[in-house]
Amino acid sequence: MSSSDVLTEAYGRLPDLVHGAVEGLDADQLSIRPGGSANSVAWLVWHLTRVADAHFSEAFGHPELWQAKGYAERWGLSLDPADTGYGHSPEQVAAVTVESAQQLLDYFDAVQSLCESLVAGLRDEDLQQVVDERWDPPVTLLVRLVSVLDDAVQHAGQAFYARGMILAADASD
Repeated sequence: MSSSDVLTEAYGRLPDLVHGAVEGLDADQLSIRPGGSANSVAWLVWHLTRVADAHFSEAFGHPELWQAKGYAERWGLSLDPADTGYGHSPEQVAAVTVESAQQLLDYFDAVQSLCESLVAGLRDEDLQQVVDERWDPPVTLLVRLVSVLDDAVQHAGQAFYARGMILAADASD
């Protein structure tokens, strides 16, 4: 099994996690911030998708789907189109809302499809290529892909947890 096969398997698990966290929730539920200040499901999934979109774009030299395919314009968020959510204030988190679960999943699915196709075509030697020299040591493609995956899995888990809190609160009303 090659490194690409392992990465393909790992990235291929994300859709079940993300769809499981999002499907069946309406726009209001997706925007609920458990405890009044936690990240919403909408923000968590938007953020993990924006991070993947931005990092894959930079590493593979293609435009971000967020802007190139018009998602930023259609979503109409009051954020800079280059914003990925890193370091967001509570007000910025609250600004990330969706009209529907489908809106959130359409963007995620588009980015996920691109990520999976790019990872599937990699050779082991490609993974040693330096993609970011701003760090010491410089970041290789393998390190970047693992970092993005790690971030996505953590945020998908948080979205699933937030979903459970939201549904439990709804059940008790």
